Amino acid sequence: MSTQHYLRPIALAESPQSEEGGALRLAGGLTYASRFAVIARAGGKIISRELYSVPELRAVLPDLSHDLQAQFANLQRAHAPLECGARTVRLDQPQVMGILNMTPDSFSDGGQFMDDPEIAAAHAATMLEGGAAIIDIGGESTRPGAAAVWEGDELKRVVPMIERLAASGAAISIDSRRPAVMEAALTAGAHIINDVSALRHDPRSLGFAARSGAPVVLMHAPGEGDDLHSGGAYTDVVLDVFDWLAARRDVAIAAGIPCEKIVLDPGIGFGKSVADNLALLNALPLFHALGQPLLVGVSRKRMIGALSGEAPAHQRLGGSIMLATKALEAGVQLLRVHDVPETVQALRVWRGLRDAALTDFSQLAP
Repeated sequence: MSTQHYLRPIALAESPQSEEGGALRLAGGLTYASRFAVIARAGGKIISRELYSVPELRAVLPDLSHDLQAQFANLQRAHAPLECGARTVRLDQPQVMGILNMTPDSFSDGGQFMDDPEIAAAHAATMLEGGAAIIDIGGESTRPGAAAVWEGDELKRVVPMIERLAASGAAISIDSRRPAVMEAALTAGAHIINDVSALRHDPRSLGFAARSGAPVVLMHAPGEGDDLHSGGAYTDVVLDVFDWLAARRDVAIAAGIPCEKIVLDPGIGFGKSVADNLALLNALPLFHALGQPLLVGVSRKRMIGALSGEAPAHQRLGGSIMLATKALEAGVQLLRVHDVPETVQALRVWRGLRDAALTDFSQLAP
């Protein structure tokens, strides 16, 4: 029985000034950690968990497995920017991805933008003006129970809007599982492939994504085919999702997709209970050990309603901002959101709180 090892940051430092006192810079400096758990798992069960400070971890690192040494290096990896045509999206600071659903049945805003391109374009312009670095355009709802969409309909929904936004110079991602839609979207001016099936839905997707040279977002979802929410049975949801994403990353690299063009998404809300989602959000720093930029989409999701008296989707802004801040504190590079201006404002205040030019952190240093 093989043993797997994981290096999980468990105590985030209060400020970058504490680095000299034993905090480790994570994910290109977006956040810092002062303590770590080295976890061993065999047969799906955790068999040991040892805690280390940063100096202690550095001292024992030569004696740890090569996998743990690689994870330690990955935790500190600075990520190259995403090149999106004339735009460059830096990943040494958090960025906001605005959601534009060209669908009749998305859980939050279904039908709001599909029927009137002027309204959709105005909404996209508002998101860009509000600080969105990327506009994510999708033509198929992936909510639980959503009906499958014919490829031709998906193309009709997304391509005209991509062409329109590309003409304005926007950085655009295409939210699709179908290689024909991906290809048409990139031809129309999109720059990033965002696939909720992690390039599993169609066997041609991996090859196309590799040939395209576009950055790709690989998201965890336990199901296959048209039901990505099925099969969500986990031994340990955090470590199971970690292993799944590691495997998909390796498959993508083997198919010819460069490592620096892969972004990973733990798939909050896809085939996961409220408890599963909370566990993943609390464990987000661990996922930096995969060595890839992270994208998190929690905006208006059902878990917020479940934790707040079943608030409907359009009344979940407060919860969305709270979860976005949690992701920021974990060093996540990309936040996929509906409410762009509000999230960007929260991000800017969060950055101000961490700015050593604005605050004296010397009293916080150990």
